[in-house]
Amino acid sequence: MRKLLEKYCAGNEELLKILISHGESVADKAKEIALRHPEWNIDLKFLEEAALLHDIGVVRCNAPGIYCFGTEPYICHGILGAEILRAEGLEEHAKIAERHTGCGLTPTSIKERNLPLPLDRVLYPISLEEQIICFADKFFSKTHLGEEKPIERVKASLAKHGQQNMEQFEDWYRMFY
Repeated sequence: MRKLLEKYCAGNEELLKILISHGESVADKAKEIALRHPEWNIDLKFLEEAALLHDIGVVRCNAPGIYCFGTEPYICHGILGAEILRAEGLEEHAKIAERHTGCGLTPTSIKERNLPLPLDRVLYPISLEEQIICFADKFFSKTHLGEEKPIERVKASLAKHGQQNMEQFEDWYRMFY
């Protein structure tokens, strides 16, 4: 999976470092959650691969602070990543990329916030693996690599995006811990 990141980050070593570091942090937390619940029979190899690739769409976004020099708005990185992963034949990985933004986005939240995202597809995590990676992702930024955010900071960040995000995060916290 690193080869795929290398392919799409070709010539942008800084972004590649960010995506690998961030992806590995998310993967480690996701695997920690899965190992805490052996009864779920989570495929750890898939979980690790999907966590490593979940943000691949940022390569097409305009976010210079993290060495992304594309043209698309950052909010679109999930659907852009899904396009990349589908083109590579990785449908299940694509679903995780597509559905990890915030705590998931419903058509109602997309309309209310006037986001440049499609209304005709599911953009919130459904499978257990999707939910675990989405949850784990909230603890790590792409600007403070390797540093896990304290839960209070995660909640404060999510609170800015509405009650629905907060409630979903709280549900996951109870489920995963």
